[in-house]
Amino acid sequence: MNAGTRAGGYDFVVVGGGVVGSSIAFGLAERGRRVAVLDEGDRAQRAARTNFGLVWVQSKGDGMPAYMRWTRRSADLWPAFAQRLESLTGVGIEYRKAGGLVYCLGPVEFDARREKVEQLRAQADIYGTEMIERAALERLVPGARFGPDVVGASHCPNDGHCNPLLLLKALHAALAIHGAHYLPDAPARNIVHREGRFVVDTPRGSIEAGRLVLAAGHGTPALADAIDLPAPMKAERGQILVTERCRPILPIPGSGIRQTQDGTFLIGSSKEKTGFDDSTTVAVGGRMAARAIRILPELGGIRLTRTWGGIRVLTPDNHPVYAESARCPGAFVAICHSGITLAAVHAADLAEAISGGALGPTLEAFHARRFHVPKAA
Repeated sequence: MNAGTRAGGYDFVVVGGGVVGSSIAFGLAERGRRVAVLDEGDRAQRAARTNFGLVWVQSKGDGMPAYMRWTRRSADLWPAFAQRLESLTGVGIEYRKAGGLVYCLGPVEFDARREKVEQLRAQADIYGTEMIERAALERLVPGARFGPDVVGASHCPNDGHCNPLLLLKALHAALAIHGAHYLPDAPARNIVHREGRFVVDTPRGSIEAGRLVLAAGHGTPALADAIDLPAPMKAERGQILVTERCRPILPIPGSGIRQTQDGTFLIGSSKEKTGFDDSTTVAVGGRMAARAIRILPELGGIRLTRTWGGIRVLTPDNHPVYAESARCPGAFVAICHSGITLAAVHAADLAEAISGGALGPTLEAFHARRFHVPKAA
């Protein structure tokens, strides 16, 4: 007897076992729901594997104040979320709410960044982001010796960082502890809505549930039409460089440079329109390295150990999409780029809404119908 045909089946089947799907599934399982998580396993093109690990508030949501508030809400939930995961599973996810920096090389970049911060503040003043000049930056990070081109940065105390691979490991462990079934090597091949239930065909047999969450990253569009869910998506490649371990000098993560708890530096990340090609290139890596060395010259004497390339999950306006199917009620879709940042709110508010059977007015702004609003003549 396969998992889907056990007595009563599942309350939810979550299609996608990455950070987004696993965060939602964890929240559902915490609420006592019987959950199955379907995943490709190690073959999956994981965003968590090529992720900077930022819990990032500043810069998010330009043009969508609802996303600004959603992001800040998640950042505020993150400390308790991390503690809950670590206490439950014993897996340390290396979360630190250390603040975050966007470095500015030269006065032109500084002025442009200040203008951007003011623009975002005018839309929703919830970031707590301030511009700081070089002297204040040096006081904030006394162990770093910045290059002469660094004139300052924007600083947000609500930012933080974690280890995305350990986060995913902890989520999968937490699912098991709560009785959820994580099924690797079981990608969804087809979804059928029949008599108020969902039957998902996988290489391991059919999985049945009363409700469904589609959070399969770039695998979402191939499955969404069958259950009348929107799946507006685009692909973007990001590359990351990884260095050898070094002395701890950078406790605060920044855009383009982050030092991990084990001492390695992550350098990146690019934004490239290459379709689903996740390879790395010397040209892009060289540009990222050159900028990083201008910020922290001592990086020029440190060896690179590996490079990563990954494909981001993005919508046309880069903001999340959450929706329920009108034709197949009980089927929900979640599409977003910032799976690490939003993990806490996905496990809390989003899981609560989905568990209750309705997304509600708070999430209305994230529906994909925003892409189909008629333009004024």
